[in-house]
Amino acid sequence: MALHSKLTPSPSPSAPGPVALPVIRTIGLAQPLQWLARGAQDTLRGGWLSLAHGAVLAAIGGLLMLLARDRFWLLAGAFSGFLVVAPVLATSLYAISRALERGEAVNPQLVLKTWTRWQHSRFVVRGGYWCLVRFGLLLALAGTGWVLTSAALITLMAPQPINTPADFLRHVVLAPQHYVFELWLTMGGLMAAPIFASSVIAMPLLLDRRVDVLQAVLASWQAVLTNPVPLALWAALIMGLTLLGLGTLLVGLIFVLPLLGHASWHAYRDLVDASALPERHPPEGVV
Repeated sequence: MALHSKLTPSPSPSAPGPVALPVIRTIGLAQPLQWLARGAQDTLRGGWLSLAHGAVLAAIGGLLMLLARDRFWLLAGAFSGFLVVAPVLATSLYAISRALERGEAVNPQLVLKTWTRWQHSRFVVRGGYWCLVRFGLLLALAGTGWVLTSAALITLMAPQPINTPADFLRHVVLAPQHYVFELWLTMGGLMAAPIFASSVIAMPLLLDRRVDVLQAVLASWQAVLTNPVPLALWAALIMGLTLLGLGTLLVGLIFVLPLLGHASWHAYRDLVDASALPERHPPEGVV
């Protein structure tokens, strides 16, 4: 008996337990269309404050185009990073939808509180200040990886050097008897899929509940694995609407980005039952 007690290690009180994940719901195929409808309602109810998010992000996109209009790889990298970190940039749109859902006031103070509340939880071990920063960095690294991979593929396989957007259109998109564009799109889809799976509900969950990045990403993956077909439709809708916004010389993004941001909140609410996880509240008196 004494020998057994020596050989059996006692459990360490500091050993980490299993990662707590919220309950993931199963949804219908047409649910993403309802998210868009609710997102449109929230955009109208949010008024100028919602549209201001779209206007600011569209203006950033316009500035990127102005600075890198003749430098294809700089432009591609800037827009890839811009689109990949969009779920983080839309954080205050999620907060607006949550406030509308709760019947709370929607005003500039809500947006300010959303972006400043994180610094008041920086000493919390799980779900603290650096969650937003960490998640944004992860997405930025993923976008950088895509740009580097894309550059390597096109540099090796394109029939002519690609230096400007016109070169890309002429020698990749419209090139006869070359399949570089198709291969490029296929590779882009394969790389975009895990980014989408990691972020589809992660940022609204980080905003709403006191969880860390690992919990949020695992919950996001679980939502995709539980509902692969509806969320594939959701990914296609996001891509189609984003391309529509880009194709209107970025003007459409003023409306598309708030629509998708608000709809993403409703996607989170339908997909996740997070009632067992603690809510994220700013300390009293935080603006």
